[in-house]
Amino acid sequence: MPQASTVPTNDPVTAPPRDASINVCVAGHYILTKRYDSRGKPRKFSCRIMTISPYEMSLAVPVSGFKGERVIFNCEEFGTLEGNIERVTVGGFILKLVMNDKERAKFAAKLEWFNQVQNNVASDGREHKRIVPKNPHSTLLLADGSSVRCFVVDYSVSGVAVSAELEPKVGTPLAVGKVVGRVVRNLSAGFAVKFIEPQEPGHLERLIIQA
Repeated sequence: MPQASTVPTNDPVTAPPRDASINVCVAGHYILTKRYDSRGKPRKFSCRIMTISPYEMSLAVPVSGFKGERVIFNCEEFGTLEGNIERVTVGGFILKLVMNDKERAKFAAKLEWFNQVQNNVASDGREHKRIVPKNPHSTLLLADGSSVRCFVVDYSVSGVAVSAELEPKVGTPLAVGKVVGRVVRNLSAGFAVKFIEPQEPGHLERLIIQA
C-alpha cells in the first residue's frame, strides 16, 4: 500500500496586496491593555475606524497610546481584532494588525465584501435620528471650569454619546462643546449626556464639536 505523504496538505495562501486599504466610517471600541479603571479592569473607549486594510487600520480615538502598545479592538462589522500601535497620529493612531497568513487572506475577503455593501444603512428605530459627526473630537467643559478632551460617538437633537478618559457619575452637569446637559447613563465604552433642552439640528454639530 502507498505510504501517507509527509508533504503538508495546507494549500499556499496568497498574501493580499498591502495597498488594499478602504475608507470606512465604522464605530467600535478598544482597550489599551495597560490602562485600568477604578475597579482594576482594562478601560474601554469608543472609537471610529477611518481606513482599514488586511495589515493595519487607522482609528480616531479619545485617548491615545504609545508606539508598540498592545490594543484589542472590537466592532460589530469585523469582530475582535488585535494589534500594536504602529504610529500615533493627531486624534488617533495606526494599529498594525496581528494575524497569520490564512487569517489575513480571510479578512481581506471580508473587507472586499464589506466595501461593496457599506453604503447600505438601516434605521435604528430611535425617536430622534442619531448622527455621526464628521469630526468626532471635542471638549467637555465641567462645572469647576476644567476641560477634558472627548470623542463624540453620535448625537441627536436631544443628547449625545461620548467617550473620554473621564468617568463622570450619572447626574453630573457638563457641556459637550457649547451645549449643556447632564450625564444620564453609563455606556460600555463611555456615557450618554441628555441636553437641558432639545437643540435645533441645523447648527448642532458646530456647537458640539469644539476643539
